[in-house]
Amino acid sequence: MNLDRRKDKLPVVAIVMGSRSDWQTMKAAADILDEFDIGYEKKIVSAHRTPELLREFGLSAAAKGLRVIIAGAGGAAHLPGMMASYTRLPVLGVPVESKVLRGVDSLLSIVQMPFGIPVGCLAIGESGAKNAALLAVAILALEDKELAKKLELFRVEQTRKVLDETL
Repeated sequence: MNLDRRKDKLPVVAIVMGSRSDWQTMKAAADILDEFDIGYEKKIVSAHRTPELLREFGLSAAAKGLRVIIAGAGGAAHLPGMMASYTRLPVLGVPVESKVLRGVDSLLSIVQMPFGIPVGCLAIGESGAKNAALLAVAILALEDKELAKKLELFRVEQTRKVLDETL
């Protein structure tokens, strides 16, 4: 990864979601990326209502310098799979909790991608959004030693916090 892109906070991760209401969940991914000082862009891209925008975004993502796409979607949750069909970049799917089936519908839609177009599927809701961001950090850290050190320190601190907890 070009280290200057991260230091200048130019976007290397995209956070896409099917509707504005998904931001409530997906903001958790943005918060983690902010913690690691990783530049990202966020965009509403609906698989059903803006299919041409989705196609254009996916086809141009790598050329724009993006390295990972985090896609949150609820209900039928077609966004992560459709995005993956238009890019070679890793797509991390976050099932957004829905009112009717509490996100299980979204989870099944994302996790059941057919062979050939993989999508990494995380947990339903905020935990999934946070873990998608941490997975994006881990992917980026493969080519960035400074970021790898920050991730290791994050994990050490996480362990310390657990060990310091008392009942």
